[in-house]
This record gives sequence, structure tokens and C-alpha cells, in this order.
Amino acid sequence: MTNRTLAILTLLAAIFFGGRDQASSRADSAPTDRDRTLESSVAKAIDYLRSHGQAKDGSYSAHAGPGITALITTAILRNGCSVNDPVVAVSLQYLEKFVQKDGGIYQPGTLYRNYETCLSIVCFQLANDDGQYDEIIRNADKFIKELQWDQDEGKDPRDPAYGGAGYGKHRRPDLSNSTFFVEALRAAGNAADSEALQRALLFVSRCQNLETEFNTTAPAAKINDGGFYYTAAEGGKSQSGVTDNGGLRSYGSMTYAGLKSMIYAGVGPEDFRVKAAIGWIQRHYDLESNPGLGDSGLYYYYHTFAKALSLLGEHTFVDAAGIEHDWRSELVHELAGKQREDGSWINGNSRWLEGDQNLVTGYALLALSYCRK
Repeated sequence: MTNRTLAILTLLAAIFFGGRDQASSRADSAPTDRDRTLESSVAKAIDYLRSHGQAKDGSYSAHAGPGITALITTAILRNGCSVNDPVVAVSLQYLEKFVQKDGGIYQPGTLYRNYETCLSIVCFQLANDDGQYDEIIRNADKFIKELQWDQDEGKDPRDPAYGGAGYGKHRRPDLSNSTFFVEALRAAGNAADSEALQRALLFVSRCQNLETEFNTTAPAAKINDGGFYYTAAEGGKSQSGVTDNGGLRSYGSMTYAGLKSMIYAGVGPEDFRVKAAIGWIQRHYDLESNPGLGDSGLYYYYHTFAKALSLLGEHTFVDAAGIEHDWRSELVHELAGKQREDGSWINGNSRWLEGDQNLVTGYALLALSYCRK
């Protein structure tokens, strides 16, 4: 009996002798075109990082601090590599060198303590199979909470900066830093209704173009389209610019970041803030550009897009024109088409460090990790 004949008889037996569910399950789990494309892209990307991107000490783009190394290591872990794989293990050892006495995980003298620590918390939590990073995560969690703009920072809850997290010369809070902060809080084990997350939710709500009881800032009603912008602090700022009436334009990467931050903070699908954000996304669904910014921050956009839609828990997403999108398949094929011959990605627009092959490859790998079954 040939292998082919045996396979046919086995399948027929499964169907005719009560095994329909098992046969159907095997068919459902068979690799799809998306699966094959995803695995091929991931394998090429990790090979690039292993052979070209990673330095001997385990770092990636060390000149930019440990944040990029933490982000890439997280992406590799999320795509199935073990903590014992040398490409992961050496990076974890590298990151451990940045653990400071105050609990933070950052490069001494940096302005980006929140950003670097938050990315490292997520990475260490993902690698924490045996509890070996429990203390590091616990201390880092305490550290980032001390950086949050709250009453200890002299901020009144009515101040638009209240609850946010930031970096830069003046540490002004912004939605990008705050979304990494929210993810790190959840990774460290904080519940959605914890004080720190609820304070962060207040800041996030104030970065939405939606006038509500949670957002009475001056820009809120000027556009009122449900999208998000960069920061409500210090008068507000949008990387997409200002409308004629002084409104702060919503744009893609921050809208997805705002939506996923709200979900992490326990805001449900029936909440009008979530509905308004989804409405904006339906009107601006796009994988060729970062809506409102073109190719600026495109790969950062891809990873926030994937995280947010994954959190919604829907296999497809229907846009404002009624078109149903298999967003995972569309994203996989979009990224595969942009992948370079050597397995890396790079943005021709270098704004926000997206001229760095390592960082952009990390963003792409993170996005792909949310496209798995």
C-alpha cells in the first residue's frame, strides 16, 4: 500500500466513522497562503537580524540606547523564538546591563528613561518563563509609575498633561510614550482599573478629537472626528498639523495607539470613545500610508495597527464603504511586498529613525506577530 493510498483511506475513515470534526479541524489548521508568506518573511527577517543587525554584545543600533534592542527582542520572541536561542539570550544579557539602582532600565544620562524602561519591561515579561525577571519587572514597574504626570508631579487632574508619560527635554507627556507606558503597566501585571492605568486613560482620552465629559480641552470640539493626535499637553500638538479653526488633525498611528490604550485600560466596545475611534479607522482604513502622515512613521503605524485590531478580536474589519477586510492577510502581504532582499525593511522617509534598518525590521516583525492564527 502506497503512502498516498494510506492517506486517502485514513481521511475516508475519519469522515465516515464519526471523525468529521477531526478531519475538518485538520483542514482548518492547514497552512494558508498567509501563513506561508508570514513564516517566510519572519524567517528572512530573523536571519537578517542574526547575521547583520545584531552586534556581538547582543545589541541592535546601540547608539540609540537599549530601546531598539528591547523592541526587536520582543518581536523575535513573539514570533516563536525561545529565550534560549542565542539571538535572544545574548540580547537579554545586554539589556540586563541597563538595569539601574532606581529600578529603571535605561542608558544613564538619557532623556528617554520612560521609553527605554517600558520597552524593556515588555521584553523581560515575555522572556520570564521561570520568574527569573520578577524582581527586575517589579522594580521597573515602580520606576515608571514615578515618572507619570500626576499630583506628585505637581499636576492637577484637570491639567491636560495629567496621567501622561513623556520624554524629551521637558518630559512633556505624549500619546506615543503613554501607549508604551500603558502596555508596560499591563505587562507588569497591573489591572485595567489600577490607579496608574486610570490616570493614563484620562490623558489618552484628552488626546482624542472628541468632546466628552472626559475631554473638555480646547481642541476637542474643533474637529470632533474621533481620531487621536500626539498630545493634549501644553496647548496640544499634532504631527499632522492644524486646521484653519485651530483643530489638531487626527492621524493613523496615534488613533490606533489611542484605541489600544483605551482597551488596555478597560474601556469596552460599547463606550462612545471606542466607537468614535473605530469610526475614524473605518473612514481611513489604509495599508499603503500612515493616514494623515503619508510615509512618515509608516512602520510604527503598522505595529500599532496590528496591535489595536488584534485587541478588538475581530478576524475581519469592515470599512466605511462596507468593504470587509481580512486585515491580517492584507498586512502580511503588504509587508512581504516591502521586504528587502536581505530580509530587512527600511522606510525611504527616515523621520523618527525609520531610516534605521534594525528598528524598522523590529516594527515589521512585531506587526507580523499579531497576524498569526
